[in-house]
Amino acid sequence: MVSFVVENPQTMSASQNVFVSETTMSSIIPNNSSSQKLPPGLISISKKNLLKNIDIINGGGGHRINAWVDSMRASSPTHLKSLPSSISSQHQLNSWIMQHPSALEMFERIIEASGGKQIVMFLDYDGTLSPIVDDPDKAFMSSKMRRTVKKLAKCFPTAIVTGRCIDKVYNFVKLAELYYAGSHGMDIIGPAKGFSRHKRVKQSLLYQPANDYLPMIDEVYKQLLEKTKSTPGVKVENHKFCASVHFRCVDEKKWSELVLQVRSVLKKFPTLKLTQGRKVFEIRPMIEWDKGKALEFLLESLGFGNSNNVFPVYIGDDRTDEDAFKMLRDRGEGFGILVSKFPKDTDASYSLQDPSEVMDFLRRLVEWKQMQPRM
Repeated sequence: MVSFVVENPQTMSASQNVFVSETTMSSIIPNNSSSQKLPPGLISISKKNLLKNIDIINGGGGHRINAWVDSMRASSPTHLKSLPSSISSQHQLNSWIMQHPSALEMFERIIEASGGKQIVMFLDYDGTLSPIVDDPDKAFMSSKMRRTVKKLAKCFPTAIVTGRCIDKVYNFVKLAELYYAGSHGMDIIGPAKGFSRHKRVKQSLLYQPANDYLPMIDEVYKQLLEKTKSTPGVKVENHKFCASVHFRCVDEKKWSELVLQVRSVLKKFPTLKLTQGRKVFEIRPMIEWDKGKALEFLLESLGFGNSNNVFPVYIGDDRTDEDAFKMLRDRGEGFGILVSKFPKDTDASYSLQDPSEVMDFLRRLVEWKQMQPRM
């Protein structure tokens, strides 16, 4: 994954939208009291890192373009050529499954590990609740999956954590009783008024750590649309606090050209970072915030920030979900479940192959919870 690292994140500015009742954020929001106050939209980064970031965006020659194309090729787990022969062998696949066993097969052990603690569910959307499709505007979740998630939310606090903007993902999910963390966790809202079943958090919940970047993201989105319009199959999206360039439908012969197009735009915006997911480039503000931080924020908002009585479960399929998986490992509570049919380096503890298995796992959780009073 290609990414830029912030050495000294900016402190939260007064213009950022924050409203969390009875919640202490000091443990999860970076606070650099010694940092110099910067204008809106800018963050403090070292000259060394800034120059490094500019070099990555500018490319540094043909070898850099080839490296990007190789990374793009490897970003799709269905691209068999991207899998080394040792990994694609049955022996290596079996070894990977032993390290990341099926969450369905290990369901009883997972329940035992929860130890009666409060289970909190975090779900990615694309590739987790809905299948990966060529057109991101047609990534519909099934009615069966929607009913399952609705039942899940009646049993456990449940959040959707996605790279999409909240409006788009809500139009797919259509469940007001959930928490939503859009734009890779940079836009967080709680359940609609009257739908919150969890007394620990107020119904009004809003957090937008990258609010100052809105004009910049809008401008980058417009420039990317213009710059990539000559490349057939490309899809550029504005997710409010980040932008994405999908190349799933772009001819592989055009990938080098697309890399140059994206870089030519981003070199004008050194305070944005570029990462890569499943056949998509993600352009995000260079702040210390990701899906792992969003998960931590939601746990804090629910009253479980420093609690030993919580068992978070995060299910996702993308590279950006690794931040959440790693956070859970570091926290030593709960676990991550990777949705993949192919071996991947991951901090997740368990695996599921596709959204249908995700639905089966969620159903079993609901059934287990519904049996508890009778037991």
